[in-house]
Amino acid sequence: MNEHKEEEHDFEIALTVPKRKSQEGVGDESCVEFLVNELLKIGLIVERVVGVTDEFIKLAAPPEILGRAAAELKVKKPTHIGMDLQFDWEEVDAFAQQPDGTLFSWCERFRFYRYLIYGIVNKSNSTLILKYHDKEIHWEAGEPLLQRLEADCIVKLVFPLHVETKRKNLLRVWAWNWWDFTNQPIDEIYSYFGTKMAVYFSFLGMYTRWMLFPAGLGLIVDLVDFGSFQLLVLPIFFVSVVLWAVMFSQFWKRKNSALLSRWQLSFPMGAYPGYDLGYKIPGRERNSLQSSVELISKWGRDKTNDKEQFQREEWFGTLMRFRNDAIIILSIICLQLPFELAYAHLYEVVGSDSMKFGLTAVYLFLIQYFTRIGGKISVQLINNENNANREYRADSLVYKVFGLYFMQSYIGIFYHALLHRNLKTLRQLLIQRLIVSEVLENLWENSLPYIKYSYKKYKVRKKSKFEKGSSSGKIQFKSRVEKEFLKPAYSASIGEELEDGLFDDLLELTLQFGMIMMFACAFPLAFAFAALNNVTEIRTDALKLLVMMKRPVPREAATIGAWLNIFQFLIVMSICTNSVLLVCLYDLEGKWRIEPGLAAILVMEHLLLLIKFGFSRFVPEEPAWVRANRVKNATHVHDMYSKHLLRSISGGEGKFSRIMKKRE
Repeated sequence: MNEHKEEEHDFEIALTVPKRKSQEGVGDESCVEFLVNELLKIGLIVERVVGVTDEFIKLAAPPEILGRAAAELKVKKPTHIGMDLQFDWEEVDAFAQQPDGTLFSWCERFRFYRYLIYGIVNKSNSTLILKYHDKEIHWEAGEPLLQRLEADCIVKLVFPLHVETKRKNLLRVWAWNWWDFTNQPIDEIYSYFGTKMAVYFSFLGMYTRWMLFPAGLGLIVDLVDFGSFQLLVLPIFFVSVVLWAVMFSQFWKRKNSALLSRWQLSFPMGAYPGYDLGYKIPGRERNSLQSSVELISKWGRDKTNDKEQFQREEWFGTLMRFRNDAIIILSIICLQLPFELAYAHLYEVVGSDSMKFGLTAVYLFLIQYFTRIGGKISVQLINNENNANREYRADSLVYKVFGLYFMQSYIGIFYHALLHRNLKTLRQLLIQRLIVSEVLENLWENSLPYIKYSYKKYKVRKKSKFEKGSSSGKIQFKSRVEKEFLKPAYSASIGEELEDGLFDDLLELTLQFGMIMMFACAFPLAFAFAALNNVTEIRTDALKLLVMMKRPVPREAATIGAWLNIFQFLIVMSICTNSVLLVCLYDLEGKWRIEPGLAAILVMEHLLLLIKFGFSRFVPEEPAWVRANRVKNATHVHDMYSKHLLRSISGGEGKFSRIMKKRE
């Protein structure tokens, strides 16, 4: 019967509550029973599953219930004529469907689920007493029921559930489909995981596919002897990879625009001030923009005072961000920079290879600890910033933490490249940092979730045996929902309240890009290793998300955000560092007088910088068909509103006067 329910309804949300005591009857009116009845009253489909030590409430929602939530939230959705209109369930046929044929995306459905289950509030004017075992729960008037039960640790967790049929299909066409290399079912990923996850995998696939060109070129440069033309090979390779990176950055923007158009997203989700993508529960955390929103709602009553308050809010937020950035920069300079330079110097002085590996192991252990501390400090600083929404706060965290990782990853390499001018040691460092670290990172990244899952199962079995007072027999986890509950969440290693696991995946990709680009002339073969790693990364990340972890909470941000700016920053840095490497390579005596070679390198550097900043003007960020479609929709909307305004004006002079008074 349960299997038939699974096929009939897609249970997408689960609530974890303590297991009912054996002496309690099924009909006992506890707060859990009360919660289930309330969930049924709002139209949700509920199924209860008893696990080893906990009980799980699985939820599904008919389309009309989700439609009602969309209407109450005043969600705007695209229609068949291209206009975004406020959703109305009575006119459901007028609204366009998602790529998978559903009416609402996974991001929207998750938002509606949260709205429905946290929207169960005490509508009476008095406090209600709910029972849980021998404990009394005081449910205050106007308080959300689920929030009250979470505060009393009765509802342990609310998490998204994998839909088994869709999960197995993605395993077949994506995770196990190694023959397609970089090709991925992006529309299916978007429908199942949400916007930002689909954008990440689209970026990763395009990056890996484009990587095949510098990888092949690097193999030729590294393995083929060009004889008398060998001195010209590295400058040509350097120019080629910079042009490749500039073109990739610009063409990715075009692809991103095409994806948003295909998914009928006319603007990056969360771009509007006050629209929080974090699904925060009212009353738990003060929104950083609460004062600004209040000012907007009161705008026009006293314009002089309102203007002063807006300016005060604006400059206060700017100064807070400046202060936080200054703290991070000074911390890097005063604390991390001496540590990094000391490690780089000791690595050069130590002669034994075993001592170097031991020194590197100690360094990596300490630097991870330092970086985590820096990340926690960054999160505390960001909480005091006046950022527009959750995604802006996440971007601020990305910039600050990447500054720490940038210093950690590259300062030792800069030291060898500029001070010691030892390209052989530099190459060894690149091999160690790029190849060995990526192999170990992938092994750790994919084994850690399994270790966490196994440890949680061990703890549950131990707790169950202790409660039963028996040690005989192995406890089996039969329900799929309980297995998913025990799996680790897809969370960031730093700043979990602002970022999910995409932070670590994008950070790994960005550090790799910086390593291969900034030292391309020292190790051209690095591009081939990076391409091979990324082909594997696509499938291992898919397996990690589909098998090893809970289904991630969807995020509606429709770009990779701050990471693209960091990619472009690394391109500029690569032009400078590779120019210095070429000087070091050709100026063996260290006199910096390789005329006219030095002049040629300087001219090449300036030309590449000019190309980098001028290419964005040459290649539009938006494909012509996307722009034409957007212009057509905007024109259609303008025509509709113009006709509506003309009809209003033609209703009489009095009506027109009322409209003008409202505008004033």
